[in-house]
Amino acid sequence: MALHIIKLVVGCDTVEDLLAWHTEGHPWVMHTRMTPKRVDEVLDGGSLYRVFKGQILCRQKILAIDTIGSGPASRCEVTVDPPIIRVAPQPRRAFQGWRYLKPEDAPPDLTESEAADLPPELARQLREIGAW
Repeated sequence: MALHIIKLVVGCDTVEDLLAWHTEGHPWVMHTRMTPKRVDEVLDGGSLYRVFKGQILCRQKILAIDTIGSGPASRCEVTVDPPIIRVAPQPRRAFQGWRYLKPEDAPPDLTESEAADLPPELARQLREIGAW
């Protein structure tokens, strides 16, 4: 069963800002300090869910997880597929680093029409009151 990773997005406020950072079509690489201990589970179909201003808004399929270097200077590179899949906004408190996300706790994907129809702030408010 796939296991997902959640990571805060720092430096941009919206999914559109994230897209503007990466205009190339090749896989993206997210850098982090620690390598996940449950790599096999994550690579079994897991995704990187991204948190913008306290809300999970999108995900990308994880293609590879590599440890670069060794000892205290080692770092982790998580390669993700370029297409961004928008998900139903789900609140998430701030945290450091990354966290695992079980499939049953992951927000559902939005269709293209659902993603285009609702502004993220309105979608967040609807989820908070249980109407969506």
